[in-house]
Amino acid sequence: MQWEVVIGLETHAQLSTESKIFSGSSTHFGAEPNTQASPVDLALPGVLPVMNRGAVEKAIQFGLAIDADIAPVSVFARKNYFYPDLPKGYQISQFEKPVLAGGKISFMLEEDGKQEIKTVQLTRAHLEEDAGKSLHEDYLDMSGIDLNRAGTPLLEIVTEPDIRSAAEAVAYAKTLHSLVTWLGVCDGNMQEGSFRCDANVSVRPKGQDKLGTRCEIKNLNSFRNLEDAINYEVQRQIELIESGGEVVQATRLYDPDRRETREMRTKEDSQDYRYFPDPDLPPLVISPEWVEKVKGGMPELPEAMRERFIRDYGLSEYDASVLTQSKAMADYYEKLVATAGMPLAKQSANWLMGDVSSALNRENIDVDQAPVTAEQLSLLMTRISDGTISNKIAKEIFSDMWNARSSEADSVDKIIESKGLKQISDTSELEKIVNEVLAANQKSVEEFRAGRDKAFNSLVGQVMKATRGKGNPAQVNELLRKKLAE
Repeated sequence: MQWEVVIGLETHAQLSTESKIFSGSSTHFGAEPNTQASPVDLALPGVLPVMNRGAVEKAIQFGLAIDADIAPVSVFARKNYFYPDLPKGYQISQFEKPVLAGGKISFMLEEDGKQEIKTVQLTRAHLEEDAGKSLHEDYLDMSGIDLNRAGTPLLEIVTEPDIRSAAEAVAYAKTLHSLVTWLGVCDGNMQEGSFRCDANVSVRPKGQDKLGTRCEIKNLNSFRNLEDAINYEVQRQIELIESGGEVVQATRLYDPDRRETREMRTKEDSQDYRYFPDPDLPPLVISPEWVEKVKGGMPELPEAMRERFIRDYGLSEYDASVLTQSKAMADYYEKLVATAGMPLAKQSANWLMGDVSSALNRENIDVDQAPVTAEQLSLLMTRISDGTISNKIAKEIFSDMWNARSSEADSVDKIIESKGLKQISDTSELEKIVNEVLAANQKSVEEFRAGRDKAFNSLVGQVMKATRGKGNPAQVNELLRKKLAE
């Protein structure tokens, strides 16, 4: 039987506010346990929550970026369940009237060498508080509770069941991650739990409209875990059904060491949480004037910047999409073009997507941590453009600069001078070397004149070898063809 995979994602993005959503406690990560928990976070008797205006404004920003409906009036609700790390015995969230409804996320999807734009519709996004954290200390043979995270502001972003593979899920999650960090509404630090996904996974026979029974995989805090967990769960469900079993709706946990999902508990439905409006919080009212004020302070969005890169810099849609995957990458590119000049806009894109990205991936760092600055790279490209060095030598210099971790803008010229890498462009000097190569490689000369083009490339290689890679490639080609035609 042919199966269709159906996936919906729920993403918890921690909003980058200085204080918690309903109290003045700090949201700083890494503090000693229980040092950032106020009486409100501890749910002491007589305390009342107060809404964090900054959290609301970040939700508005996100809503504008995804073209969602921003609710003029939304309501907070109590979601009742009993965990040790939930001091109140309920979580303040939103249910029937969330702050954002609808919206969409579009991203580039590559499959079988083909590229297509995929759009995932969003159901909603709502504000809520995070719970605390249970700590299981083996050396104490007991568990403890850290309430530093209790009350941390979250925006839960929920998709429609539009995703059809683990690869699509990862592409969507990466695009969403890029967007929230681009806007500055979330720092996106997955290791610290600032951006984590829950995946609702089901399968159904191809052609069937009815959804299969879903299982929710909780707290996937890396793109690799998200992909592996979905792939495992899909295979588990298919094998279970094909062997005559039934999928039971449940919440599951992914074990990255065993690369498998395990059942935590049977899945609750909304009625199990006994939602009701929180009597301590009035409705959240967002006026059109407030929305316009927030809109005026937003950065240029990735889609608008992508279109501008195509229009102003003459880039392809693919190049523009790659360069606007993160704001740091886009800012680096713009600084590079500004210093190198518009004629080198395409060359700048090639270097950034090629050698720079390879080096970043190799060291697993972001472009804003790159040891080679945009100013240094622009000078390197200028030296290629003015004929001082060849592209091949430029790659060697780039590697030297990267490894040297030098912040000096003139390090390009220093390396060229100290290593004697200046390109040979003197015609008489090159002509002498070409004559020597032709005299020493008569067999290749005869093969070229017999119509074998590969022999010409061999001769070019011999000349470049004789110049230790410093010969001007264009002049070498021109001189060789001139001599071979005589």
